[in-house]
Amino acid sequence: MFPLRAIIRLCVALRIHPNTLTLVGVIINVGAAWALAYGQFILAGVIMIVANIFDFIDGKVAHQLHLQSRFGAFWDSTLDRFSDLALLTGLIYLYSTLGRSDYVLVAAVALIFSIMTSYARARAESLVDRCKVGFMERPERIVLFMIGAFTNRMAAVLWVILVLSVLAVANRIYYTYLALNGLPLPSREGAIGWFNRAFFWTDERTTLPYDLWVIAILAFVWLTPPGWLRDPMASGPGVIGIITSRL
Repeated sequence: MFPLRAIIRLCVALRIHPNTLTLVGVIINVGAAWALAYGQFILAGVIMIVANIFDFIDGKVAHQLHLQSRFGAFWDSTLDRFSDLALLTGLIYLYSTLGRSDYVLVAAVALIFSIMTSYARARAESLVDRCKVGFMERPERIVLFMIGAFTNRMAAVLWVILVLSVLAVANRIYYTYLALNGLPLPSREGAIGWFNRAFFWTDERTTLPYDLWVIAILAFVWLTPPGWLRDPMASGPGVIGIITSRL
């Protein structure tokens, strides 16, 4: 946190408006999307880290400068969607230039459900108090993009984002249905309770169930042989591929 606090103090001293910081972060993320589009994954990962520093500090700067506003929250949320769209559009361009229509489709559907995850929550919370269910929210997507970029396992990351985003949208639709009709949430007791906790996600971050999901996701991304996913960019067989080849 030390370098981030130093950047926050500098922005406060210069009285840089938090909305400007939000905009700069999105513009930098467009640079990451450009790097993804041309297969420069390591560069894209570095740019994403820089962009998300701005995404992290804008709220802190707004708090210290007493510039929090409803428009600021709207501005931040809206530009976050542009960042999501840009990164996935970059991947769609990359796979289209490689002639991989299968991954163009995977990335396009992941884009649709990533946006629908945010929309479903926003629309639900116009009807119910809170709809923070579903695992794959924006912080998880961004971290996964960085992991995919730095480890050259973007195809596996796309599959994780796609599947868990579909599940998150389904969770939010189902939760809103239950809340509007005064129905109880699915049971968390016994074997069926473990199933419900895994696939109807209501646990918070920094909990044991969350950490277990993270371990499972990272295992899939890092261990699955790229050949199994027909990854057009990754090299090497992956850990599972090495083990199976020796056996």
